Amino acid sequence: MTLQDPTQTPLAPTPAPDLDSFGGTPATWIVFTVLTFALGGLLYPVVTTLLSGMLFPAQANGSLITRGGTVIGSELIGQPFSGDRYFIGRISAAGTGYDPTAASGSNLAGSNPALRERVQADSASIARREGVTPDQIPADLVTASGSGLDPHISPEGAALQVRRVARARGLSETQVQTAVRDATEGGVIGEPRVNVLRLNLALDALKPGTGS
Repeated sequence: MTLQDPTQTPLAPTPAPDLDSFGGTPATWIVFTVLTFALGGLLYPVVTTLLSGMLFPAQANGSLITRGGTVIGSELIGQPFSGDRYFIGRISAAGTGYDPTAASGSNLAGSNPALRERVQADSASIARREGVTPDQIPADLVTASGSGLDPHISPEGAALQVRRVARARGLSETQVQTAVRDATEGGVIGEPRVNVLRLNLALDALKPGTGS
């Protein structure tokens, strides 16, 4: 316990703040709150939405890809592909349909037995499909992205599938490799990556035995 020095003057209590000292009455603060809500909560979102729609219409609407007026997918969300004619994307942790409402990772640690068993099984399946050994398979082909919706694979993951796709389509490997290069994004900002949907659509437009 600290004894107070009787020679010192006791400190005066701190007075309660006066609203008027802050430059306004309660009515002023209510008006300020309403204006802030109107500007930040209504006007700003409306203006930015309109501007983005005018300046970046494709991106503002989800980077959708259409064919014949029908939306067939988005450049931002993976799709399931099967069969030797198509490049296969990454595994989806959001279900087999790349459900965007279930975007998430698996949250399984690298030491989790279930994850190891799944990776081993997928590695064996991909090795049989591509005619390679499991140690030749890039990691992205047997792992899911953080969102579980990644539409890209690595250039190495695409290169592994070139021979199979070329043989199934009656195309030369050079044709397929050119399509892979055309569908490759990034390189300056971020790692190079191949958009699987764009790549498969480009291949569907090619004719066997020709360069177009």
